[in-house]
Amino acid sequence: MAEWGAGAAGAAQPPLAGDDRGARSVTGPVLRALRPLVAVRTWLSFSHVLAGAVTGLLPFAAVLICAVTGLATLWFFLIGLQVLAAMFWLSLRFARAERVRFAVMLGEHIADPPADLSSGSGSWQRLRWMVATPTALRQIGYALIRLPLSLLESGLVVAMWSFAVAMLGLPLFTWMLLRLEWHTGSSLPANPAEMAAASALGLILLIAAPHLTQGVATVDTAIARYLIGPGGSADLTVRIGELERSRARVVDSAEAERRRIERDLHDGAQQRLVSLAMNLGRAKARFDDDPEAAKAIIDQAHTDAKKALADLRNLVRGVHPPVLTDRGLDAAISGLTALCPVPVTVRAGVDPRPSASVEAIAYFVVAEALTNVAKHAFATRAEVTVSRHGDVLRVTIGDDGIGGADPHGQGLSGLADRVSGVDGRLSVRSPAGGPTVIEVELPCGS
Repeated sequence: MAEWGAGAAGAAQPPLAGDDRGARSVTGPVLRALRPLVAVRTWLSFSHVLAGAVTGLLPFAAVLICAVTGLATLWFFLIGLQVLAAMFWLSLRFARAERVRFAVMLGEHIADPPADLSSGSGSWQRLRWMVATPTALRQIGYALIRLPLSLLESGLVVAMWSFAVAMLGLPLFTWMLLRLEWHTGSSLPANPAEMAAASALGLILLIAAPHLTQGVATVDTAIARYLIGPGGSADLTVRIGELERSRARVVDSAEAERRRIERDLHDGAQQRLVSLAMNLGRAKARFDDDPEAAKAIIDQAHTDAKKALADLRNLVRGVHPPVLTDRGLDAAISGLTALCPVPVTVRAGVDPRPSASVEAIAYFVVAEALTNVAKHAFATRAEVTVSRHGDVLRVTIGDDGIGGADPHGQGLSGLADRVSGVDGRLSVRSPAGGPTVIEVELPCGS
């Protein structure tokens, strides 16, 4: 009997294990179906869709008002050009803010447009960019469609969630209405089968709502990527042309730099070394007959040697100083500011260090800008700020001088050519009377 009981107990165990496996096989798909309801991606997508209606309101109104006002006042001394240029500027800034919003809320990194559309210094040039480039037109179009598109998307998403919750809670809502408002124990107005069907439909819609929300966010990202991102083949053509012009500018800039180095060597260090050799020859010839005169000539040769070393040191510092390689931008820029006759405040925080080519370009920009401040700005103080934000190195040089710097002059245009060689951007704000601010953005992806 004992053996029979033990065998029966042992035989009873497998069905229990089978029941446990059956329960797990049922709960597994249920959990997978309900998991998107609490996923972070779902609620970030939901917030992103709703936020688009808020962020799109101001640019929609501003661009629409600027477009109407600009076209209406174009006949009056071309005042409308200023208004249309302002519309263009607002569209670019809104597109940049939207790229940040997509990155923060959805983790979608939309690349910047290929061409530097903000490089124009005047209203006419900006307007020409706006009319001539498809990228600019698409960014203006994005500012106009952001609000209606977000209203459509948010309406669809909110309606889906609301209808799902309403259908799922319909039996409970009806019972509460009967019990709490009319204080009655009457049966539900609808039969149980209809209530069960409504709840089942609400459950199905609730399970589908997260997928719809994420799908709407994905479609929204695709639209934004086309309108405020690099774009398609038309923009690739523009990009190729821009790269060809950039390469030509870099070659011209390198050739000009080579000629400058040759000129500095010929007019500076080479002349001093020739003078040094001649003085040493004269000292050698007079050493036996007139030691005092030979000593004076040697002193002059020593002075020439020190000046030649100083010239060579300055030349090397202008090309690529050793401290830049050894200690980075902070130490190299500090060395530059120590030699500047205008007091300069430096704020530098670059971690991690960018590539050597980017460091060299940033150093050259600061060196050239401080030289211009010392020669032309009549400034009493200047400030240099270097910071890294993700894969972008931002350099800002400002002074309180008289302003009026010409972005198309030889010095600043040369800086722009060098910066564009690594897909960087340079902008100059220098109204008459000052202050002057030069901003440079250099890609420094590690």
